[in-house]
This record gives sequence, structure tokens and C-alpha cells, in this order.
Amino acid sequence: MTGSSQTIEIARFDGSRITGRTDNVAVEEPLEIQLSSPHADGAAAKSVSITMRTPGDDHELALGFLLTEGIIESADQVVSVRHCGERDPDSGLRNIVRVELDPGVDLQLDRLARHFYTTSSCGVCGKASLDALRVTGQDSLKNCRTVFSSQMLLDMPRAARDRQPLFSKTGGLHAAAIFGSDGEIVIVKEDVGRHNATDKAIGSLFAAGRLPGHDLALLVSGRASFELMQKALVAGIPLLAAVGAPSSLAVNTAREFDMTLIGFLRDGTFNIYAGPERIS
Repeated sequence: MTGSSQTIEIARFDGSRITGRTDNVAVEEPLEIQLSSPHADGAAAKSVSITMRTPGDDHELALGFLLTEGIIESADQVVSVRHCGERDPDSGLRNIVRVELDPGVDLQLDRLARHFYTTSSCGVCGKASLDALRVTGQDSLKNCRTVFSSQMLLDMPRAARDRQPLFSKTGGLHAAAIFGSDGEIVIVKEDVGRHNATDKAIGSLFAAGRLPGHDLALLVSGRASFELMQKALVAGIPLLAAVGAPSSLAVNTAREFDMTLIGFLRDGTFNIYAGPERIS
């Protein structure tokens, strides 16, 4: 195993016979995100999430997750981000990231469980999910007036694909690309999970002091879910484009918070589900 891909021995059927060969597969390993804070009831650290991810950009993943779940709000709240724990004997990876927060951060760990209403399997209805966003004080992005050309949007999936080396090698990763209205790609991140790829991209912007991203857009592989709309909203990114279909709650979220939502961005066409005024 090296980096984020692993070479393995496989058998391949080519239509007439089976032969041996090698193949590259994406690495999938758990990552535990811990918080360390004087408000952690005297504990050295508190585990707040375990996710299956593709190793790489772990610090950005942790920061993006904590930001988009509303646990942190600004970079000055973060004292340090570091790997800790023992290395896995097989992979050599350290699968724990600890984020130390400033002593002045009013971290109420008893509320953390209420941040995790976003998974599609949690059984929380759409109305409750939107209510949770309203409670966190998310503002409408109506005043973000950046306009994106339709041709640039059509070109974006191929441009992003050209910057996905792990997908080219394994064919098994999702991607999240951040780009501007000029068509310049700012960041592309890859991961076995769409949400992780998005957190890595947003975490990179956060660490670089580039949020809110009022002049940026987010392109994701696969479908557009409520979770991804939420992450774009918290990051102040007014446009989310997906190569797949949106969910009904993603559409409702985009319309309520004055965002632009594009689906089925492929094969020279796309659908606009919300915010057509940002498309020229």
C-alpha cells in the first residue's frame, strides 16, 4: 500500500479467458476526529466523528467537517491540528486527527449529537433538517451575485477530471472541485466519500482564509444531497453543481437560502433547480 491507492493481484475475464493481472484500488481507512478543549469536562480529548476516508488531506477534512457542522466558525478558534495515536501496523497510517481549540471557544459538547442530523439514514424529516439550519443562523446567499457562464459550467466536469489523478488510477473515487466564475479551478479533492471530498475542499479554503466563498462554486461527482447543500451554504458558496440528480431536500434548501443548484451536468446539458439568475 502506498499513499491513497493499493496495487493488488486480480483475475480478469476478457470475454474468452481468465488471466492474472494487477489493479489499483482506492484505499479506505477510518479517520477519527477528536476535539481537545478546556471545556471538554477535564478530558484530554473528545471523539466527535469516525468516518471512512481515503488517506490524504486529513487535516483539511477535519477542519471542513467541524466548520460545516457548525462546531467551529473561524480559523482563530483553532490552536492546532495534528495526527496522533499509534501507526497502523499494516498501512503505516495514523488514523486519528486531534483538533485543539482556543480556550476561549465556548464548546458545549452536550450539543454535539444534535449536529449530526444530516445523514440520509438518520430518520429526521426534511422540515426538521431545514429547521436545524435556521436555528444555526445561516443567512440567505441572495446578495452573492456572481454569475457563471453556461459554457464554463459545461466545461467544468472535464477540467476537474483532468485534476483527479487517483480517479484516473483507480476509477473508484468521488471528487469535489472549487472554481471561480472565470473557470479557474481553485481546488480539487478526492475521496471514497463525496462528503469527505467536499469537507477536504472546504477545509482547504478555510485554512487558507478564503471563506466565505461568495465568488466561488462547488462541483461534486454523483448526486446533490441535502448534506452537500448544507456544506456549501455554511461555506458561503452560492452555487452547487452535480453530475447526478439532486434530492428534493437539496432543492428545497437551495430555494430557501437563495442558492443556485444544478443537476445532471453532463453530456452538454444541465438542469437548473434553483437560482437561474446566476447562470448566463
